[in-house]
Amino acid sequence: MKNPAAFWVYLSVAAVGLAGTAWFNVRSVLEPSGDSFLAAWFANPSVSSLSWDLLATASAASIFIVLEGRRLGIRLYWLYVLASFVTAVGFTFPLFLAMRERRLHAIEQEAT
Repeated sequence: MKNPAAFWVYLSVAAVGLAGTAWFNVRSVLEPSGDSFLAAWFANPSVSSLSWDLLATASAASIFIVLEGRRLGIRLYWLYVLASFVTAVGFTFPLFLAMRERRLHAIEQEAT
C-alpha cells in the first residue's frame, strides 16, 4: 500500500464520526427538545448554517461515492450512501475513503 497511514486515518475518523454522532443521536431520543427532528435542523441561524453545510457535503460525498465506487469496482458502494441516512455521513464517508484506499492498493497489486 502506497500510503497505509491514509487507510488508518480514514478508519479512525470514521470511528470518531460514528461515536460522536451516535452519542448525540441517543441523547436526542432520551432528552427530546420538543421540536421535530427536521424542525430542529433549522431552529436558529447557526444550526441552519450547519444543516445546509451538512446537506451540501453529504450530497457531494454521495455523488463521489457512487462515481468512484463504480469507477474502481468497489462492491456494494451504494450501501455507504444508504447507511449515511441511518448512521451519519461523518461515519460512512471516511469509511468509504478507507475502503477506497484498500481497493486502490488491491488494484495496484493486481497490476504488478
